[in-house]
Amino acid sequence: MRAARRSLALTAAFALWFAPTACLAQPPELAPEFTHAAASERINSPPLAMAQLRGKVVMLEFWTFECVNCLRTLPWLKDAYERYRDRGLVLVAVHTPEFAHEREPRNVKAAVERLGITYPVMLDTDFSYWRALENRYWPAFYLVDRDGTVRAQAIGELHAGQARAREFERHLEQALSDSDADADRRTKSLTSH
Repeated sequence: MRAARRSLALTAAFALWFAPTACLAQPPELAPEFTHAAASERINSPPLAMAQLRGKVVMLEFWTFECVNCLRTLPWLKDAYERYRDRGLVLVAVHTPEFAHEREPRNVKAAVERLGITYPVMLDTDFSYWRALENRYWPAFYLVDRDGTVRAQAIGELHAGQARAREFERHLEQALSDSDADADRRTKSLTSH
């Protein structure tokens, strides 16, 4: 009986890990406001507010610099950012530490520099933004559309060509296309008056 329960638990864990968009907790409908506004809690950008990003498509990434899964995902993340930023994608990495030495801003700054991360990083040392999005995993990705609605999420490693990454990028492309179409409609409306 114990072996059967263990096997069932392992099967459930395996299915969750490899699910197309593994999702245990339903994220809030609207992305919560960032919980860290001090300049000392930001790397590569001045303080940002979610409210000021309305009208843009935002990808949020929860990570920590010694997380192996986060590091393995970094090539996909950098590539996706490079491919989509000219279409308006804003990427904000939310560094939420697992270990005590990952709480030190100087250690995070050194890791960001060493890893070649150029997009904004918010230091979430108190897990307040982690809790606001009801997140539980590293890495985790949340796609926020121009209206501030959380449109998709992915948990775990993402890699170029992988089905889960393609699915997340499909949501990303749709959000960007919706933004492009809305911008076209606004431009046509302004020029027709």
